[in-house]
Amino acid sequence: MYDITLKPIGVVSNAVKDPGKHDWRVVESEILVNADLTEALDRIDEYSYLVILYWMHNVKPSHRFIQKVHPRGRQDLPMVGVFASRSPARPNPIGMTTVKLLSRQDNVLRVVSLDAVDGTPVLDIKPYIPDHDADKAAQTPEWLSCHTDST
Repeated sequence: MYDITLKPIGVVSNAVKDPGKHDWRVVESEILVNADLTEALDRIDEYSYLVILYWMHNVKPSHRFIQKVHPRGRQDLPMVGVFASRSPARPNPIGMTTVKLLSRQDNVLRVVSLDAVDGTPVLDIKPYIPDHDADKAAQTPEWLSCHTDST
């Protein structure tokens, strides 16, 4: 087993203070990248979408032991293993979201669709590359496509 130490590279700034139900697709956020990493953002604005990895710091320690969940907390959806969901309740509460990059100003990225609350530590930023990050043959369970909503 490995001991892993992560150091945030930045923090999320937005108007969302609690992780309740939100239409994350319209939430605008700023990612304030640590000033000493500004050079690491060079040419990032040539991409229209980014993948953001972040630490869901509001997840209760007891939720890190949950192994099965109803997706989105909805009882009408089947119980699935936490690794078959996007639930924040997981052993390592690492979030991952693809966001649209609206602009970059020095070490500040303005994005939309980041499903993270104000003050969330950002662990990494990667460019979204369609040929590598999307596969037309990918499949999802039927219950997911039948029950999609904005939350």
